[in-house]
Amino acid sequence: MNMVIDAGNTRTKVGIFEGASLKQNEVFADVGAAKGFLGEFQVNHLLISSVTRAGSELGGIVNTLGRTFHLTPSLPLPIQNSYATPATLGADRLAAACGAWQMFPKEAILVIDCGTCINYECIDAHGHYLGGAISPGVRMRFRAMNQQTDGLPLGEAVKDAPLTGNTTIGCLQTGVMNGVEEEIKGISSRYRQGYPGIRVILTGGDAHFFEKGMKPPIFVAPELILMGLNSILLHNVNL
Repeated sequence: MNMVIDAGNTRTKVGIFEGASLKQNEVFADVGAAKGFLGEFQVNHLLISSVTRAGSELGGIVNTLGRTFHLTPSLPLPIQNSYATPATLGADRLAAACGAWQMFPKEAILVIDCGTCINYECIDAHGHYLGGAISPGVRMRFRAMNQQTDGLPLGEAVKDAPLTGNTTIGCLQTGVMNGVEEEIKGISSRYRQGYPGIRVILTGGDAHFFEKGMKPPIFVAPELILMGLNSILLHNVNL
């Protein structure tokens, strides 16, 4: 049994794996809330991906029979990282790319991660991570309009926003939700032109708002980042 920990700025995610199979996953509001849960486990190997110092210290709580790995730019990967500035590449983006490659090896893949930001990750059919794009996420767009204007209220995400809003909140919602959906469709279409047959994977906390409107074929993978972290762990255990 192996464990991966994704300790972010706002949430800590934990995945328990047997081989490549995800057996259990938990989400905690902060690193402190995860400590009691982690102390219950004895695992063969552990991988920690952390953007905070407190997150990197979680490994000391888990009883690990084997090695503990930390996701750093120097850690070997199951894909070839062709990013020009690997030291600046977010661990979540890298993990999403590795998870996608594990699911669909030898295929060109576009990952769309709808989280705080919307991340686009492109992997070619030879397993080279090429990079992608970053744009503001749903809640970031709502907050920006609320905070950077004098009169606009704070909107919230909804499914199936109408094309025409007839209230100010409705207009904010249709602008953000339909705007993001059209962005995702447009970028996906351009990648399909450049990479015929490319596999499109949708993931992230806000993915459920947009999966219905996406042009098929599309694959929804809610736990893609945990799967990617586990693939990195397995790659290093087997070296």
